[in-house]
Parts: sequence; C-alpha cells; structure tokens
Amino acid sequence: MSSANGYTDDLRLAHLLANDADSIAMSRFKAADLSVTVKPDATAVTDADKAVETALRKTLATARPRDAVHGEEQEDTGWGPRRWVIDPIDGTANYLRGVPVWATLIGLMVDGRVRVGVVSAPALGRRWWAAEGQGAFTGKTLFHGQRLHASGVAEVGDAFLSYSSIGGWMDTPRARAFANLLHDCGRTRAFGDFWSYMLVAEGVVDLACEPQLALHDMAALDVIVREAGGRFTNLDGDPGPVGPGALATNGVLHDDVVARLAPDPR
Repeated sequence: MSSANGYTDDLRLAHLLANDADSIAMSRFKAADLSVTVKPDATAVTDADKAVETALRKTLATARPRDAVHGEEQEDTGWGPRRWVIDPIDGTANYLRGVPVWATLIGLMVDGRVRVGVVSAPALGRRWWAAEGQGAFTGKTLFHGQRLHASGVAEVGDAFLSYSSIGGWMDTPRARAFANLLHDCGRTRAFGDFWSYMLVAEGVVDLACEPQLALHDMAALDVIVREAGGRFTNLDGDPGPVGPGALATNGVLHDDVVARLAPDPR
C-alpha cells in the first residue's frame, strides 16, 4: 500500500527487499560451488538468481499479498493494478566472471506506470532509488542519499553515450543508425546493463540505449531516470519500460536521438 506521502511505504519495502537480495547474492558471488544452468533463451541462470527471486517473492507474499509479481526466473503471480517487477541479478554474465557490475532491480508498477524503483549493486557498493514525485537518489540507505540530476548537455556532438554491446544492434534495422550515433557522439563507452542508465540519472552519462530488453530489465530504471530529470522511452520514443529496446537520455537530447535511431526502411 502507499502512504499519504505517495509511495514512501512501497519504497521502504523495496529497500528491505534489496537488503535481502544483497545479502544472498554477495554470499554466492565468486563461490567455487556456484550452480549454473542455461535457459531456453541461451542465457545463464545461477542458484543465486533463483534464491534472490524466491526470497523476494516470499517477502512480497506476506507484505503485499494482494499485489502481482513479475520476475525473470519464475512465473507471474497475482493480478490487479499493482505489480512488482524483479530482476534478481541484472548482469548475470558479469556475476559469473567475477565482474562487480551486477545488480538487483526492483520496480513497482501501478496502473501500468512505474512508480517506485530500486537498483542495488552491492559489489560496487552502490544503490539508486526513486519514488514518483519524490526525486531520485543514490547512497547507502533510504535516509542517507544524494539527490540525482541528469545532465544539461544539449548537443549530440558533446554527449557521452553508454551501451551494452555493439553485437546486439547488428541484426536489427537500426544497426546503421546506431553506428552513426556512435560516430556522432562526443564520447562512447560500454558500461552496460543497469549501470548505463544509472549513470544517465547521475548526470555522468548523457544517453544510454539498447535494442532488446525485457520488462524486468527496465522497470526499476525507468522511474529513477525520470525522477532525475531525464526521459526513459523505447527506441520509438514511447514512454515506459516496454520495447522495442530502451532509450534513456538527459531529456534535452531525447527527441534528436529518437530521430537518429529510426530504423532503416525495408
């Protein structure tokens, strides 16, 4: 449920969920006996992914029994206007290799719009969060956060772009457009996954985009970018965490980049 201050109670719960996720995931990070299987989509899943999602679903079943839950590793449960969206470990490939760039993503959607988001990256010692209408923050705890502000960079030629990989774009009708965008931006780096979008919210990076993402990859990111003053849409410019792909910018650059990423006619 929400408090008189909007989604404060839900944000507090999301932080508690993130605390549990941090503990579970860190206890298995770099473990010699980590269990790994390959899913039908050819992506890896670890026992840590499964344990985190199971624990968060168990807490939600008690704390928000009327809410629906959508996660990466288990079937959807519940129905209604309120839906929690969980990615237990975003960046599983990094997690497997011992790279510290991975996070648990927790979002709350109400009436189809993301209202609360927490991104917790314990191996980086970082956490980001937002509730609609209350701003976006980064810090160690809910009560000790620094407010986030997207950048004011106004020209693509001056912009810093982050992405996950070039390969994901190559078989899409936007491949040439993305290559041109890389060429035109002032600086490009592949920070990847959730981190690209959190850097947009921090104002460190000016835009981030990917060609293919699922709801659990995007929900928590959406509200954090928006509450930092940026914009989060799909590649066609439609608001929200529903594809094709995702584009996050400081807001100033958004319409220009949407136009630049238009697919080639076929």
